[in-house]
Amino acid sequence: MTSAVVVGASGGLGRALVASLAAGGAHETVFALSRSGAPQPGPVRSLPVDVTDEASVAAAAQAIGAAGPVGLVLVASGILHGPGVAPEKALKALDPAAMAAVMAVNAIGPALVAKHLLALMPRKERSVFAALSARVGSIGDNRLGGWYAYRASKAALNQVLRTLAVETARTHPALIVAGLHPGTVRTALSRPFRPDPGPGLFSPEESAAHLLRVLDGLRIGDSGGVFAWDGQPIPP
Repeated sequence: MTSAVVVGASGGLGRALVASLAAGGAHETVFALSRSGAPQPGPVRSLPVDVTDEASVAAAAQAIGAAGPVGLVLVASGILHGPGVAPEKALKALDPAAMAAVMAVNAIGPALVAKHLLALMPRKERSVFAALSARVGSIGDNRLGGWYAYRASKAALNQVLRTLAVETARTHPALIVAGLHPGTVRTALSRPFRPDPGPGLFSPEESAAHLLRVLDGLRIGDSGGVFAWDGQPIPP
């Protein structure tokens, strides 16, 4: 059996993914990575990681590697708003420092996770590397504008995943790389921007179940794509 790794395990959706994977029993160990490294219930091993700090990603990978091969990596970390960071309604609101911070977490962070965990994933058996993307990262689907930093970071993430899929088709021919759009989830990330209560919202547990179902259904020909919670592909 292989291990599963969830990065961003302290967020609402990250915690739900960890709990679902631990309950499913398909993986020998579920590693829950977050900045706090706070313990989680069940058969879960928690580790500290900061995706903007490559040394911490490398240290986590070393600890994970000691447990054996990794069959699933799910990067659920991300930033939309926070101290000094907010989605821009217009170009005049663009702040270069805030944009750099968003790119560091949403695009560079997953790339660093891939850089250090890929070596732990099987070369010939099916495995999955996935990261939470967003429909607003689709260039072809952008009809509303705004949200410059977040849109750009998710578009960059999608390109990172596509490029990783091209490379791993040679080195890990059974590895599937995918971006996942979870829909609108009742978490702190979406709270200021969602209708609540309202239709089309998922609890973290519901979204986690949808996403894991999508991953189970992906085939090697899907590698490099981005998929919504219902399994439908999202245009680049």
